[in-house]
Amino acid sequence: MRRTARLLAGTALAVTAAAPAHGLAGGTGRLDVYPSTVAPGDQVTVNTAVCGDRGSATGDAGAVGAGVFTLAPTAHDGEAIGRFRVPPSAQPGTYEIVARCAEGGRQAAGDLVVALGAAHEQVQPRGSVKTGVGGGLGPDPVQTTAGVAALAVAAVGGTWLLHRRARGDGI
Repeated sequence: MRRTARLLAGTALAVTAAAPAHGLAGGTGRLDVYPSTVAPGDQVTVNTAVCGDRGSATGDAGAVGAGVFTLAPTAHDGEAIGRFRVPPSAQPGTYEIVARCAEGGRQAAGDLVVALGAAHEQVQPRGSVKTGVGGGLGPDPVQTTAGVAALAVAAVGGTWLLHRRARGDGI
């Protein structure tokens, strides 16, 4: 029983150790996309280490309409880095960006989210707050007068009911 368990554990360990090496040979790696959420017209930087220390790659951002771009090797942790601009006509959605290494048949993929307004931009509010029929100088004086009249009737009615209850007239 112990012998079988050791054999199975050794086999599982060998398969687990070989899996990462096999994944790099002709497999798919991770492509980092910065920023990951952009507005149409923004520039995007991508990088990957799947091509090796001096490996270059060809990027494909055709899904978002940006076409082909080049990833060049850098001294930073053996990564290849490239840039492209999202077209102003890009529609909101999530797009897969792919980079194929020049040697070895490996590739890397990452997601890019195109939004109508980028996440880092702040949108300033415009116009007035729609809170009902309030406001001393609202756009419609008739509505303001009607609101004041309704509040006055409610105040007079409430005062009259409280006065009757206090006198004991029975409500």
